[in-house]
Amino acid sequence: MAVVGGDSLLAREIRDLLGESKPAPRVELISAAADDSTLLAREDDETVVMSPLSAASLEGARVAFLAGTPASSRRTLKTNPTGGPALIDLTGALEDQPSARLRAPAAEAERPEPSAIQVIAHPAAIALAKLVSTLAKTWALRRTVAHVFEPASERGQRGLDELQQQTVATLSFQKLKTDVYDSQAAFNVLARYGEEALEPLSSIEERIERHLASLLSAYPGTPMPSFRLIQVPVFHGHSFSVWIEFEENPGTEAIARTLAEAGFDIRPDDPPTNAGIAGESGIAVGAIAQDHNYPRAAWLWMVSDNLRLAAENAVAVAQESL
Repeated sequence: MAVVGGDSLLAREIRDLLGESKPAPRVELISAAADDSTLLAREDDETVVMSPLSAASLEGARVAFLAGTPASSRRTLKTNPTGGPALIDLTGALEDQPSARLRAPAAEAERPEPSAIQVIAHPAAIALAKLVSTLAKTWALRRTVAHVFEPASERGQRGLDELQQQTVATLSFQKLKTDVYDSQAAFNVLARYGEEALEPLSSIEERIERHLASLLSAYPGTPMPSFRLIQVPVFHGHSFSVWIEFEENPGTEAIARTLAEAGFDIRPDDPPTNAGIAGESGIAVGAIAQDHNYPRAAWLWMVSDNLRLAAENAVAVAQESL
C-alpha cells in the first residue's frame, strides 16, 4: 500500500492501523511535496524516508491513501498510472470527480459499488450520521440540532503548531502567528476564521453538511440535523453537543442502551472528553439528559478522535479492495 503525504497526522494514524494488521502490508511512504526530491522526516527519533510522488512510486501498490494536502491528492490523480492503485482520498479534494464515491463504512447502510476513487467522509459527518441513523432505526425523530466543536488537528500539523505558538505567545504577550486561522485561536472560540485564513470555516461546515446529507440519504425518513461548526482551542478530538427531539421520548436509559448495542462507548457516570478519547477508537457518548423544557427531547454529549475515526474508515475501505 502507498501513503501519499506519509508524514502527515492522518498518515501516522493509517500507518499505526496498518501495522496492527496481520500480516502487516508493506507500506510505501510518498511525499506530498511538489518537487521531485526524496524527503527525510524525523518521527520519534527515527528518520522516515519518503519517495517523491511519481508513477513509479505508485506502481505495484493496490491501494494509495491520499493523506497529504488537497493539492497532492490532485497531483496523485494525474500521476496515477493506468492500472495503478485504487485511490482512497482523506483530503476531500477528489470528491467532485465523476467516478468518486463518498465512503464511511462506520455509518453506511450498505456498501456502494466499487470505484477507483473513494473519498472518506469528514469525521464529524461520520460521527453524526452514525448517531442519528442508529436512533432513527428504533424511534421516529422530529429534529436534531448539534454544535460541532472543531479541533486544531483538523487543520493538520500547521494548525497544531499555530495553536501552540499562539498559546505561548498569548501568555508571554508576544505577537501571534495567524497564517492558518487569520485570527486568535488560542484561549478563544471562533464562529469564523479571518478573511485570509487558509480555508474559511464556513466551507468546512458546508463540506460536513454535504457529506452528512449524502450518508443519511441511505436512511429514508431520517431528518437532516441542523448544526453549527465552531473552532475551539483544543488540539485533538471532535466534541458534539447534540439535542434530539423524538416523536415520543424513550428516556435516557433506553437511548443509552440502544447506542451501546450499536457499538457506541457509553459513559453514563464519567462523560467522555476530547482529551480522553485521543488515540482511542470508536465514538463515546455520555451526559445523556432529559430536556426539562421539551419533554420529547434529550441532550447528548459525544466525542471522537477525528484522526483515528477517519483513518479507521479509510483502512476499512482498503480492506474491501484486497
